[in-house]
Amino acid sequence: MTLRTADYAYQLPEDLVARYPTERRGESRMMLLERKGQRITHLHFRDLVELLGPKELVVLNNTRVIPARIRFPDQKAEMLLFEQIDPFTWRCLVRPGRSFSLGRSFSILGHRAEIVQIGEEGDRLIRFDQLIDLDEIGEIPLPPYIDRAPEAFDRERYQTVFASRNGAIAAPTAGLHFTPELLGQIPHEFVTLHVGVGTFRPVKVADITRHKMHDEAFELTAAAAERIQSAEDILAVGTTTVRTLETLMQRFCKIRPGNGVADLFIYPPFEFRRVQSLLTNFHLPQSTLLMLVSAFAGREFILEAYREAVKERYRFFSYGDCMLIR
Repeated sequence: MTLRTADYAYQLPEDLVARYPTERRGESRMMLLERKGQRITHLHFRDLVELLGPKELVVLNNTRVIPARIRFPDQKAEMLLFEQIDPFTWRCLVRPGRSFSLGRSFSILGHRAEIVQIGEEGDRLIRFDQLIDLDEIGEIPLPPYIDRAPEAFDRERYQTVFASRNGAIAAPTAGLHFTPELLGQIPHEFVTLHVGVGTFRPVKVADITRHKMHDEAFELTAAAAERIQSAEDILAVGTTTVRTLETLMQRFCKIRPGNGVADLFIYPPFEFRRVQSLLTNFHLPQSTLLMLVSAFAGREFILEAYREAVKERYRFFSYGDCMLIR
């Protein structure tokens, strides 16, 4: 066990960062990690169906990414709208910060707006003079490491085929591999957790126990909660699904329906009480997501798997390949 942020680092050649998705969904490679025997096998995502147990339920996050990034057409400035306070007011990340001083008014794509507050983390509270239509003026907020402007196909590919609940500013990327055809072959259920601004914030402290985890809103229907609670085995698709289920288990010792906020920071050691298997993409060095998968599979085993992934030239991050941890 280690609590040092530096112990969750690894070396990644820049050309292994996936800046584009595969030509068709479901074509990704999949690394199988078997915790019990510490064994690594190289497969493809399409092999997932054959690996499922007879009483295994696949749980996915059906949040939908909103086109939350707004670029200024006449200057190098942009806003990322990540929390709606009321119909006219949004909490935003902005850059460059000097262009968004307190009290400043500005025009953007036919809208007037004013900076009404600056938060402790540098975020801005911005009030618009009218309702804004993000579908009309916003763009899909691709993660910074993709390092390119969004293209037309990103509106579809940076979204799961089962996305149905608006509210995320980043995709639950493990779900991007699924096709409707594959989903139709497996028993599955949905939770909703809206991926928030914390996904863009690194761990800045040397001791991970001092990191403050971000809040993300989630919800479960009564039917989903009952099915997940009663399932013999759960395969969670993505770290957001894990955080939702394990938050509920910590608070209530059961999966129960309703709305809530997940602020659970999962790092080694951690006792997982509902999730038996995890499908996840490869994560950034020293990130809270890498710490979560390390808690699930063991830090040394995960870092060994990442070294193997680099050697075998797996594609990393949101548009990249995946791993199945059993």
